[in-house]
Order: sequence, then C-alpha cells, then structure tokens
Amino acid sequence: MIRGIHHVSVHVRDLDRMARFYREAFGFEEVGERFAWEAGQEKLDQILDVPESAAQGVMLRAGTCYIELFQFAAPQPESTRPLRPYDRGYTHFCVDVTDIEAEYVRLKSVGMTFGHPEPVDMGHVKTVYGRDPEGNVIEVQQCAPDNGMTLEDLKTAAL
Repeated sequence: MIRGIHHVSVHVRDLDRMARFYREAFGFEEVGERFAWEAGQEKLDQILDVPESAAQGVMLRAGTCYIELFQFAAPQPESTRPLRPYDRGYTHFCVDVTDIEAEYVRLKSVGMTFGHPEPVDMGHVKTVYGRDPEGNVIEVQQCAPDNGMTLEDLKTAAL
C-alpha cells in the first residue's frame, strides 16, 4: 500500500547555502545527520542507478513535508542551468510504502522500470530508484520503524 509522498529531492550546487536558505526562508530544520559518499559505493550506485556517483546531502523537515538536498560531485551534470517552471522534469520524488517487495513487483507490472533487480536494504530504510514511462525518477522506500524520518514523525512534528 502506498502511503504518500515522503520527500522531494533537489540537486543543488552549494549544499550549505541552500540548506541555510530553506531554514531561513521556510522554517525547515535539518533531520538526522548530513550524509556523504565517495565514488565506488556499490549499494548507493545501485539505489540511485547512477554508476560512480559521489555526493553529499541533507534531509530537511517543515510541518508535514520533507525535502532532501543533494550536491553531487560525480557524475557532472549535463547542464548547470537551473530548470525553469516550464522545463520538463524533477530530480525525484519518493513514495513511502508498507511492503516494498510487493510494491516493486506491482510497479513493474504497470510500467515502471528499475536499474536494480530488487530493493536495497540500508538498515534504516529499504529503497530503490526507478523510472516512470517517460523516464522521470521515482524512489520507492520502506522506512524501518523509529528511523527518525517516517511519515508518522511528520504528523508528530506538525502538532
């Protein structure tokens, strides 16, 4: 069962500046610790379906919304021009599910494609990135209980 969109992700050029902007402009707060990885992290490359990826990032929360900011060091983007409102696409959005293995099979049956043959268990979350029929990236995840970034945590934060 899909429970809702968990987060929207934004690829930024300056992670510190953009995290500060979202905190100051919209009242977001950082959730958990910042994360980073160097190229050669096979599990992360599998999840993202991006070979030799390297990035750093942070999850932010405000009310009932999470935003994840990524600053990729590799690979280099094909364009550094920011998207305009009429440009096509987004970085990705993430749906939170209760049975990721079943949803993986169901989503494949309705036309979603995945670069990895099964969800990847990272301990605090099981996750996999895939593409809709037009190639837009969607992450599917199942949070471990009490991982600090569940949809239930959003409800508690909004109170």
